[in-house]
Amino acid sequence: MPAETAVLPDELQQRNRELTILNTIAQALNGTLVLEDALQTTLAHVTDLFGLETGWIWLLREDTGKNYLAAAQNLPPGLANHPERMTGSCYCLSTYREGDLQGAANVNVVQCSRLEWLHEGTNGLAFHASVPLNAHGKKLGLLNLASRDWRELSAENLRMLYTVGDLLGIAVERVRLFQQSAALGAMRERNRLAREIHDTLAQGLAAVALHLESAETLLELDAGPERVRQAVSKALSLTRTNLEEARRSVLDLRAAPLEGSTFSEALRALIDGLDAKVVYEVVGEERPLPSRIETGLYRIAQEAINNVRQHALAANVTIQLIYEPEKIALVVDDDGVGFDPEHLPAERFGLRGLTERVHLLGGALDVQSCPGSGARLHVSLPLTPK
Repeated sequence: MPAETAVLPDELQQRNRELTILNTIAQALNGTLVLEDALQTTLAHVTDLFGLETGWIWLLREDTGKNYLAAAQNLPPGLANHPERMTGSCYCLSTYREGDLQGAANVNVVQCSRLEWLHEGTNGLAFHASVPLNAHGKKLGLLNLASRDWRELSAENLRMLYTVGDLLGIAVERVRLFQQSAALGAMRERNRLAREIHDTLAQGLAAVALHLESAETLLELDAGPERVRQAVSKALSLTRTNLEEARRSVLDLRAAPLEGSTFSEALRALIDGLDAKVVYEVVGEERPLPSRIETGLYRIAQEAINNVRQHALAANVTIQLIYEPEKIALVVDDDGVGFDPEHLPAERFGLRGLTERVHLLGGALDVQSCPGSGARLHVSLPLTPK
């Protein structure tokens, strides 16, 4: 009896700690519709729960089924400094796709094939637990928690990992359903704008045409300059009104270039217009981006490529799109005429506009150039608000 009494408080304390962490994870997942926030919060708490430092999450893309690194915490240098090593498939992903990871009873603890052949930069990590993320029988991805010497998991740990996997899988599916709902709402809004353009611009332009036709008829009848002037004046007034309406509609549709294509495809379309030899490289696994980041980075890339086209006179251009767990980077490097970033002509607004956009997105912009030595632009944007 005394021995049981001594153990029980420790067990209760451990169980209370586990339930507290699970409750924290559940609250965090229920409190956000930003997928990146949900994944990073879960990683932070679940690594704390098991006394670990490192973990990462793979998700499967809905459109292609390919896996991408959606979040990571404290990757060892051998992986963190080489994003390309965290691309493609691996043993645990292949096993998951083949259906061997069905639930908690089959959570695998395996030697990480991405670290197995590294001679340095592993921080001593070798093993990781692979936790399946599913929702309603649908495969969503894997949660990996890394350790130096993990062995067989206890039944309690299996239950905890199963619960965490369930919570995270449900959260991922909920966020994706919300994004689909938002996309459907955007499509409906575009349809509304199309109807509005038809009801305003089209009818307004028809009225302009009518007044101009009246002026033409009055001229043919030699009706006098005053009557002709009145008809032209009405047409001019209607034209100005329709111009304002057109500007408003264009602003509402300003993100249209990204519709129906991935960000990488949209960026490639921008590059196709360059009169130079272009090397385009995507580093890391391409992944869905938050809409504000996708739209903002597209505009930044558009401005940077326009600057190369109009001013650089470059023969060679290298463009890199670098996907990392917590940020995305764009690098544009050219061998053109270069410039002095500190002394730009007054009419050159491009770099100022880039700086403002990057600042609004909470990112960092680094521009290196000097006359005669080309230019290098490096933009890094966080995927979650700071």
